[in-house]
Amino acid sequence: MVAVISDPSELRHRAVAGVSTSRSSESSSGSAASSSNTNNHRNAAGHSPSHYRRAPFISRENIVVLIAGVAIGYLLLPFVMVQYIGFEDIYSSSGSTTTKKQPQPLVRGRIASETTPGVPTSALVSAQFKFLSSQSIPTSTTPITMTTASLPDSKRKRILVTGGAGFVGSHLVDKLMMEGHEVVVLDNLFTGSKKNVEHWIHHPRFSLIVHDVINPIMLEVDQIYHLACPASPPHYQYNPVKTIKTSTMGTINMLGLAKRVKARVLLASTSEVYGDPTVHPQPETYWGNVNTVGPRSCYDEGKRVAETMMYSYRDQSNVEVRVARIFNTFGPRMHPNDGRVVSNFIIQSLQNADVTVYGDGDQTRSFQYVSDLVDGLYSLMNGNYDMPVNIGNPDEYSVKQFAEYIKTLTQSSSKIEFLPAVQDDPSQRRPDISTAKRELGWEPKVAVKDGLAKTIAYFRKVIEETGEIIPTGPGAVKPVA
Repeated sequence: MVAVISDPSELRHRAVAGVSTSRSSESSSGSAASSSNTNNHRNAAGHSPSHYRRAPFISRENIVVLIAGVAIGYLLLPFVMVQYIGFEDIYSSSGSTTTKKQPQPLVRGRIASETTPGVPTSALVSAQFKFLSSQSIPTSTTPITMTTASLPDSKRKRILVTGGAGFVGSHLVDKLMMEGHEVVVLDNLFTGSKKNVEHWIHHPRFSLIVHDVINPIMLEVDQIYHLACPASPPHYQYNPVKTIKTSTMGTINMLGLAKRVKARVLLASTSEVYGDPTVHPQPETYWGNVNTVGPRSCYDEGKRVAETMMYSYRDQSNVEVRVARIFNTFGPRMHPNDGRVVSNFIIQSLQNADVTVYGDGDQTRSFQYVSDLVDGLYSLMNGNYDMPVNIGNPDEYSVKQFAEYIKTLTQSSSKIEFLPAVQDDPSQRRPDISTAKRELGWEPKVAVKDGLAKTIAYFRKVIEETGEIIPTGPGAVKPVA
């Protein structure tokens, strides 16, 4: 029987009781719409419809709604996260037309979170994702914004950087990302730190793999920058056996990977292969003067063996290799407790503590700013020269002279304290860079004074954030996180 409902209260009454009501479609003859059949069942006690039981909350319909809500929330999550990250609103509306603005610098890492009227949420999500894919996010360690280029697939390379979360490695990652390549960082975080690369974590072309190079890994890459190994004497002497393994087994693993996928591999070797040199300045043809059983030998000899393996793989298996012999390098993101000359002198001077010089201070060093080193590594990797190349700044200072220089730049009241000399500490170190000039067209561009100004500013900020820093001495010590 067809029940016609004329009383609105009765309609609401039936809706609460779970009674379904539908209207039939209007007939082609123009007849009036009527109500559909209604199951007007009473309960067992004979109660009226006003006493019908409510449908249980956990029903099929509610489960479907819940699942749909979770799915929608998952899809909107990137948009919500972007809003809380705090990027500048990259849209403006004029009437009914929405125009896209160029990415703007962040102001203290925050922006207004209001949405733009008239712009669909999906468009905002897409645009902000594209925005995040075009630059780095400023962080405390790296407060600047770096823009990434957009390369066609035919020119974009997938590049592996071992030790990429370290001091030099993270700066190399910056250059590769800005060039538009896909970068995979492999680091066990012994001396490296996530904060050195956290400004790229969001980027779709960046990956960080926490892994030790002494263990094999299977990846598909076009180039390998093999930088993994502690470079500070206190750090590499902390576990000398592990240091040797990193230089030997780690290099074998990277060479094996390069052989399998036909990638070019660059070894970050060191001026330490020259030991305590008797030739000055040191050309690549100098064979060195290394103590094979001294406290520094785990690093010096490890790198010498690594170079040997590079050329053995080249000659026997046709692996494309590059070898960079890196001289003293400084800049932002240096480990505050690495115990090296530049970091120790700056930290001590900024805190007006005694500047410690080991020995009489007459030993010499040559210092290059990190951006110059990165440019040299990049030029070597992408050039045609495959023999070892010195990458360093020929400007030479005595350690004592350098301590006085940093005191002056920091306007410090520190005193210089002379302590006993360190075993096997080289008496002189200066690169002959004629090969780099001839084969790579490379030479340092940043003056030591300019580089020190940037590094001093960096360490001043670190001290403000962390409080007092006690520099590491010359003895073996585990890196402080």
